[in-house]
Amino acid sequence: MAEPDVAATDVRRVTELIELGRDREAAELAEAQAGPFHSDHAEFPGGPMDVLSQLGELGPLLAGIVGAISPDQLDQPTPCSQFTVRGVLGHMIGGAAVFAAAFRGVEPSMPDTTDVLGGFGPALGGLVEAIHAPGALDSTVHAPFGDVPGATFARFVVLDGLVHGWDLATATGQSYAPPDALVAEVESFARETLAPLRDGDTFAEPVEAPASATPIERLAAFTGRHVRPVHVIR
Repeated sequence: MAEPDVAATDVRRVTELIELGRDREAAELAEAQAGPFHSDHAEFPGGPMDVLSQLGELGPLLAGIVGAISPDQLDQPTPCSQFTVRGVLGHMIGGAAVFAAAFRGVEPSMPDTTDVLGGFGPALGGLVEAIHAPGALDSTVHAPFGDVPGATFARFVVLDGLVHGWDLATATGQSYAPPDALVAEVESFARETLAPLRDGDTFAEPVEAPASATPIERLAAFTGRHVRPVHVIR
């Protein structure tokens, strides 16, 4: 019998809690799952973090952030200049549907984004299942920017989700501290691949992050977001 995929199970449990309206429990579970890797020196055994481990770290983080968003915050602006909070969530739900279909090799069916808070959990869960499907990472995915190996496209999914998580957390006043090991892996990938995708729409030109920026803030700045410096009162 195959061993259960613990990371995927954890993500699905968080998304189930969100779907049931148990946002506080979802946020607490997400924080508990991410906790052991918040050390500045966190490393995964055996070297670099593989993409499924990255996804396993990201899913609970996103679910926790979205689970703590209230309906009255949906029209607030975000660092992703094109979108409000509602817009980012709708974009992510639509993207998850397209990405999941790409991994499955089928035509996407666009989801209803009327209820972006209620729709996020199912969309995230469906994408996680598609990426974990047998052979998904070994397949060729027909991505919006061309045909790429499944494992490479999965890393784009993690990059997109990680930075949009920062957009949502920043817009709604939540703390957002993804594990340094995760951010380092994603930033390394971004620096290798983003140059041809900087069209001002998919990704903007990088901006300089303030000296006080955290790793996730530096990554956000590299993808074209403007990060405000924190002023310390002495």
